[in-house]
Amino acid sequence: MTDVPPHRGQPSPPLPRVRLVDVAREAGLSKTTISAALNGTGRLSPEVREKARETARRMGYRPNAAARRLRAGRARLIGYVVGEFADAPWNFLESPYFARLTAATAATSLRRGYAVVLLPAGSLQSEWADLSLDAVVVADPVADDPVVEDLLAARIPVFSDRSVEGRPGAYWVDVDAGGAVRGALDHVREQGARRPVVVVPDSTTRFHTEVFAAHEAWCAAHGVPVRVVRAGGPGNGPVIRAVETALTGDLAADSAADRARPDALLVVAEASPPLVLDATRRLGYGVPGDLLLVCVSEDVTAEHTQPPVTTLSLRPEAIAEAGIETLVAVLEHGDREAAGVLVPTRLDVRASSVRPAQAEYTSRPPT
Repeated sequence: MTDVPPHRGQPSPPLPRVRLVDVAREAGLSKTTISAALNGTGRLSPEVREKARETARRMGYRPNAAARRLRAGRARLIGYVVGEFADAPWNFLESPYFARLTAATAATSLRRGYAVVLLPAGSLQSEWADLSLDAVVVADPVADDPVVEDLLAARIPVFSDRSVEGRPGAYWVDVDAGGAVRGALDHVREQGARRPVVVVPDSTTRFHTEVFAAHEAWCAAHGVPVRVVRAGGPGNGPVIRAVETALTGDLAADSAADRARPDALLVVAEASPPLVLDATRRLGYGVPGDLLLVCVSEDVTAEHTQPPVTTLSLRPEAIAEAGIETLVAVLEHGDREAAGVLVPTRLDVRASSVRPAQAEYTSRPPT
């Protein structure tokens, strides 16, 4: 066995950085040709461009990021924060919706040459003030979110939902929350439901405020009582408890009609569809025979329950794509008057919300 001499506390010297001239020498091409090939510029044949790129990959060449930042005047870093989870800064990664939105935002940004920096919700300005952020994505800010205020005061562009519309330095991508909830309620009404109940988060975000208002207006238009239960917090536990409250009925209601068991349940507060379905069964409901069920969810398990659960998708990947396109237009092309983008939602109708006599179901087009 060969004895390995100890480091004696000394760090290993860094490996020498591969330079552009080293790649050029190895490929037998000029430094200018290598630079053009790696930057996607110049009039080069596909063979020459591929040879240059393959040589650079094989040698481990990396462009000088500091020099690039100096030339471009940007750090190519995007901050990312979820305003709704200010009390539990990192819990949003447990949410299928925010996990997919975060992953899509990071992947889309990277394709456009930007890296995403995760920031805790409710963060103090001192925690991000020294970071060279070109912009910050604030997903689902709460009302009067201090992070939004601090970022705008620091002249850092903010990309968020429609709550920032009209504010200098702020840009938005959103979904039609009112249209989405009306579409879901119209669907269960078409299936015969007359006593829907809605479970929503106790949240001040624009999305949930619009959902609550749309539900009230829908109930008034159809002459049905407003039945809403607010979840005490995010996560499966509080939402399932709210579902149980919604399904046990309001025994203090003024009329027998208001006390009657609900025949449709729209769960807007995010929870696991299998757990929601399990809660309905524990309380003696058959789905869809006694109760039509729709969940606002990106959880793929909804397709594999028995029966499969109808979901209202907010299409986080589409939101991320539209948001980053807007961001790049502002940062790189000076499009300071960028219009907001409204992303269509999608109601995926499955057996949980279709009466047994109407067996045909499918995915509705975006609304």
